[in-house]
Amino acid sequence: MPFETLPPLLTEALTARGYAAPTPVQAAVIQPEAEGRDLLVSAQTGSGKTVAFGMAMAAQLLGDDGRTDRPGAPLVIVIAPTRELALQVSRELIWLYAKTGARIATCVGGMDASKERKMLGQGAHIVVGTPGRLRDHLERGALNLGQIRVAVLDEADEMLDMGFREDLEQILDATPDARRTFMFSATLPKPIVALAKRYQKDALRISTVGEDRGHGDIAYQAVTVAPADIENAVVNLLRFHEAPTAMLFCATRDNVRHLHASLIERGFDAVALSGEHSQSERNQALQALRDRRARICVATDVASRGIDLPNLSLVIHVELPRDAEILQHRSGRTGRAGKKGTAVLIVPYPARRRVDAMLRGARINAEWLPVPSTNDIRRNDHERLLSALLEVPAEIDDEDRALADRLLAERSPQDIAAALVRMHRSKMPAVEELLDNSTPAPRAARSDAPRDGFEDTVWFRMDVGRRLNADPRWLLPLICRRGHVTKNEIGAIRIGPEETMFEIPRGLANRFSEALHRTEGEDRSPEGGIRIIPADGPPAPQRSGPRPGGARPNRPVLVRPLGPEGRPTHTGPRGPRPGPANPTQRGKFRQG
Repeated sequence: MPFETLPPLLTEALTARGYAAPTPVQAAVIQPEAEGRDLLVSAQTGSGKTVAFGMAMAAQLLGDDGRTDRPGAPLVIVIAPTRELALQVSRELIWLYAKTGARIATCVGGMDASKERKMLGQGAHIVVGTPGRLRDHLERGALNLGQIRVAVLDEADEMLDMGFREDLEQILDATPDARRTFMFSATLPKPIVALAKRYQKDALRISTVGEDRGHGDIAYQAVTVAPADIENAVVNLLRFHEAPTAMLFCATRDNVRHLHASLIERGFDAVALSGEHSQSERNQALQALRDRRARICVATDVASRGIDLPNLSLVIHVELPRDAEILQHRSGRTGRAGKKGTAVLIVPYPARRRVDAMLRGARINAEWLPVPSTNDIRRNDHERLLSALLEVPAEIDDEDRALADRLLAERSPQDIAAALVRMHRSKMPAVEELLDNSTPAPRAARSDAPRDGFEDTVWFRMDVGRRLNADPRWLLPLICRRGHVTKNEIGAIRIGPEETMFEIPRGLANRFSEALHRTEGEDRSPEGGIRIIPADGPPAPQRSGPRPGGARPNRPVLVRPLGPEGRPTHTGPRGPRPGPANPTQRGKFRQG
């Protein structure tokens, strides 16, 4: 039997739950060399680690008959970073230990603390909670940790990132030295290793993370877009995949609120999770996802911790994660328990290099793809529609047949089928047309003859060039947004190493400049700190051939615009150049 080393009652619970064999992390913690030892486990989210430490603690929790004694002071304490994860751990341990008589108490923020203290006073074998609430009960004397035999830190790296080090240390210091200590973490950075050295003895180090560090059941994809097109790209990705459940990650609660409202307006069934939502609102949102009343969850990183949705097959990184660890934590919401999942990164053009470096560092092979087009989505819609309409219903009663006969008497089969198709399509949100997909390549500045309307132009300059990944695909939408013009009112674009120059018809130049002045500082997008100012002339012409001796052709000459008092705003080794309007915003742009 695959679980022959476990007590019979746990084996029965696992079999009834459909476990045919242990996962790698579960097999590792019940091997003979792990018996009685501290465990330092590196395992990805969704690998079955909750059941794993539930198995590992059985010897310290159950008697010779495989059952627990009367509840008193807790014997096991499990610490998790968020309410959702703590509640999920409790649910898993409840079914695993249901037949043993174990009593499990859950202590998390946002719940009634007095009820928790009453439950602790009645006795419990296992206490599961978040660091802050457990510390509060400990300081009030409601939580007695003097009999603890096993202490478990679940997602320890995340708890340290969230600033819970002091809480963890106070809780662990209150437990007996003879306890076993399990630390489970997706990654093992230096702070985790230091914590393990302090609170563990002769720990067995277990790693079930593959060499590629990514999730084997997750297909990583990346799409590049103009920064102004991010929201439209989200819509098209959702429509293309039509996942049963999808999770969208944003960096801030404000962005969660905005994207959630935008999706609702477009007709998507979506819920939101962020730090501004109460526990009751969070529970309602999760329940809506579980019973299929909602298919999309827009969330921040912290709010999504501990969420386990069995049908979650798509994760979209709407705003890029700070590093590879956050990327893996987010993506690990899908591809769980052997199921396949897809994680898509929406990459603004200026951030392409940074994302490439992050993926290389994480040893993740992502497929770079274009944002799904209207034709791609329609093709998928047709296949899904045919499958849905051709699926034979489980039961067709007499009333259904009578209604069908009445329809056939009034309309032809073709008309009825077309009406069904139209009804099905009417429920689908509209596909978005991306700006850069419909933007033609800008006219070269050295063209022999200007196109109509650009015989007399004024040149403007932007303090961004090739070294910051300047590209017409995202510069054009930015210019249109900041100057209140259309792409057809923008002439040639010349991109140099440090700056970009473009032309506007002279008749529109004053209106364009006034719009730039009004919108300066209001653009909160990643490229919002780029400064756009008039140039003091057209860019210098480029040589058509190489210099004598095989040297490279001339690069575009940097234009030297003057400040408001007729002087350059600052000087540097390359000559006077204006500084960014907002250094903080410029730094944000540099980071992508």
